[in-house]
Amino acid sequence: MKTYEHPLAELLNRCAATCDYCAAACLKEEEVAHLATCIRTDMACASVCRTTAQLLELGIGEQNALLLCAEVCKLCADECSRHEHDHCRACAEICNECAVECGQSAVA
Repeated sequence: MKTYEHPLAELLNRCAATCDYCAAACLKEEEVAHLATCIRTDMACASVCRTTAQLLELGIGEQNALLLCAEVCKLCADECSRHEHDHCRACAEICNECAVECGQSAVA
């Protein structure tokens, strides 16, 4: 099990994994076309969260990365909250948490 030095790195990686799961689960739903924006947003959020976690661990560009991550996580949370699927609800919840934590850390 990896231990992270930066306190947000674990949350960011959990958020990325949840977004990956949500995107994969959306692809298994009956009306995939209706979920296309959700899937794209999940994929973008997962990528940004992983990159932000890496940058935090390296100590490079933290403030800018955190601001971008907060914005993308909020977009993902908003999109996922539009859907009734359990995986979308779980994704919206962790993305909201991540958006708040990243936003607060960026201005601290």
